[in-house]
Amino acid sequence: MIRLNVFLLIEKESNRRPLIEAATRLTELSLHDKGCISYDIYGSLTVDNHLMICETWNDRADLEQHMATDHFRTIVPQLQQLATMTMEEFTF
Repeated sequence: MIRLNVFLLIEKESNRRPLIEAATRLTELSLHDKGCISYDIYGSLTVDNHLMICETWNDRADLEQHMATDHFRTIVPQLQQLATMTMEEFTF
């Protein structure tokens, strides 16, 4: 399995609501992708401008298929315009 932790640093407060809306849409659609075990958005309780998308995939092929979907290729660039994105990847 593959776990991705995608960290989103919102540098402008005006980007927070559009970022949450885009990330929520990405989550809703991605949960239906083949091999998606879990996909969720988390917000910090102490810092308003930090969010994290945590996703778990069955294998690399399923993750790559997800990354080729229209919703991924459309929404991820929106997220990147609204926040600084960094990622951790774990295989287990």
